[in-house]
Amino acid sequence: MLNCAIIMGRLTADPELRTTASGLSVTTFSVAIDRGYAKAGEERQTDFINVVAWRQTAEFVSKYFQKGSMIAVQGSIQTRSYEDKNGNKRTATEVVANNVSFCGSKAESGTTARVGGAPAAYQSAGSEDFSELAGEDDLPF
Repeated sequence: MLNCAIIMGRLTADPELRTTASGLSVTTFSVAIDRGYAKAGEERQTDFINVVAWRQTAEFVSKYFQKGSMIAVQGSIQTRSYEDKNGNKRTATEVVANNVSFCGSKAESGTTARVGGAPAAYQSAGSEDFSELAGEDDLPF
């Protein structure tokens, strides 16, 4: 079976690094991606894709990317269910990042002040299933 997602777009907000109760680093962020087409007389549409990064990938994203930065993400699509604060059952679909890379020039991405010697990309050590490492209570979102 194959579950692979590759997206490229701009961060909609600064990524915020959090730590689970078991000590895992995690960050969630949204990537805005313009669609490549538009109907006649209409503006081009934008998709907003939620991404979650764990461990060193999370630390890399939170250190070197900010709102407006162009980013490329390679990972897998994951769907999870949870209960919101009002007790309603919800479903979230997101890309779990395995690899992230800078895209475009430093000036285009707005990261000139923050990049300073950063590696061009970060590839996680493997595509581990983190659901066993962090129980539902450990997830910060």
